[in-house]
Amino acid sequence: MLGRRIGLGIVGSGRIGTLRARLAAGHSAVGGISVSDLDPANAAKLASLVGARSHGSDNLAVIEDPDVSAVIVSTSEGEHMAPMLAAIERGKAVLVEKPIALTVREADQVLEALAKFGGDVRVGYSRRYKERYQIAKEQVIKGRVGTLTGGAARVFNSRSQALAMMARNPHGTPVVDALTYYVDLMNWLFEGRKIVEIYARGQTGVLKAAGHDVPDVSYAVLTYDDGAVVNLGVSYALPEKYPALGHAARVEVLGTGGVMILDDDHTDQIMYSETGVPHVYLPDHNVNMVFLQSGTPGDWALGEFWGPIANETRAWLDHLATGRPCTLATPEDARATLEATLAIEHSMRIGSAVTLPLQAG
Repeated sequence: MLGRRIGLGIVGSGRIGTLRARLAAGHSAVGGISVSDLDPANAAKLASLVGARSHGSDNLAVIEDPDVSAVIVSTSEGEHMAPMLAAIERGKAVLVEKPIALTVREADQVLEALAKFGGDVRVGYSRRYKERYQIAKEQVIKGRVGTLTGGAARVFNSRSQALAMMARNPHGTPVVDALTYYVDLMNWLFEGRKIVEIYARGQTGVLKAAGHDVPDVSYAVLTYDDGAVVNLGVSYALPEKYPALGHAARVEVLGTGGVMILDDDHTDQIMYSETGVPHVYLPDHNVNMVFLQSGTPGDWALGEFWGPIANETRAWLDHLATGRPCTLATPEDARATLEATLAIEHSMRIGSAVTLPLQAG
């Protein structure tokens, strides 16, 4: 692909940072990769894997490298802010994993930095780059379902992944970690509207018994400023060996001229293996029964990676190299999604509806 050459910095050499680096290494516009991680062994391992020209434990050194023009921030959720702001201040394009921040005030700091320094920041809400949702967005744009009036989405996963997620990030919850994708997805499909009220309920159980005071099951009703309503639900407390390797979801969109029903459970792709199938997120976790293609990022097959993370990473690199438009979430999109997830959790805590906008905090 002809266009601007990209010197890429990877800040955070864990699971997703490694995957994005491997994808980027095969992109024709990427002229070199530098990697960092708080654990220098992780950085060295990734550097060897992708032929990086430098590696180490100093995130700022990667960001300040004059040969680095774009940065992927793939640190843990609570460590996004410092490298993201450093990259913005130095004029580097950024792809940051979701969520953009952990508080509305932090998200506003990102917007303030962009207003001061300019820049191009995108946020990795990869559901947008699953083909069925790209196609759904096209139908909305073409007006084939009329004016959207309502919708629903729910996502299931196992308690194994919930416990691993919360061990990694003590502030994480199934709402902030997983339902956030579907808040973003609905906001994207309902583009041009704003959420004005959220009412949510949750039920605690096995996750609380394991030491995490978060609900096993959460449901929320979102009301937009034009009266459209959306119901969202998440359970990350299904049995340990539940066959999904990531999100098992269902999405519905209602309009004045039609309806879309998007079955994303992958229950039509079942395999049983005596050997066992590795979990995409949990290195020591095997399941015998699996819903194929239910891994959230995608899947390796015949030497290629297929799925939303691959589509999203390549679209972002194409955007930087050629100026081609992309549909990755903007910081404004990500702030709105963060605000909604925080409102869902607040509504569950207080037992009543919450109006938006929230007070920054």
